[in-house]
Amino acid sequence: MIRFYSSFSSSSSRKARHWLTNHKLEFLEIKINSHHFTDIEIKHILSLTESGTDDIISKRCNGYKNIAPFLNDLTLNELVDKINQSPSLLKRPLLIDDKRLQVGFNEEQLRKFLPRDFRHAEKENFLNRIDI
Repeated sequence: MIRFYSSFSSSSSRKARHWLTNHKLEFLEIKINSHHFTDIEIKHILSLTESGTDDIISKRCNGYKNIAPFLNDLTLNELVDKINQSPSLLKRPLLIDDKRLQVGFNEEQLRKFLPRDFRHAEKENFLNRIDI
């Protein structure tokens, strides 16, 4: 099951929701602004990143300025507390399953959430069309 962390005011979240719905993928939508994150959730999200907090923390939000100088020194519990105090610290949307993480809306990258057999069938259809 895809967990879709979104924000109502985020156009990228609306686009991702529309894409997931159009592709008939099951997902659980979680509103970032009202969700209380656990250390297990943050650990899982961080385990799927390539660059740790750089991949998921928004440097454009106001709260970032307050934590930037000591972000790398925060314990996991402190990071979770900061995110729960200021959910706007997280980039939006975040789409997560057991093995994959997608930050932001990128239609090509979202395709990784489609079942493999569906992706292969689309590829075959495409290849058949260009042979014509």
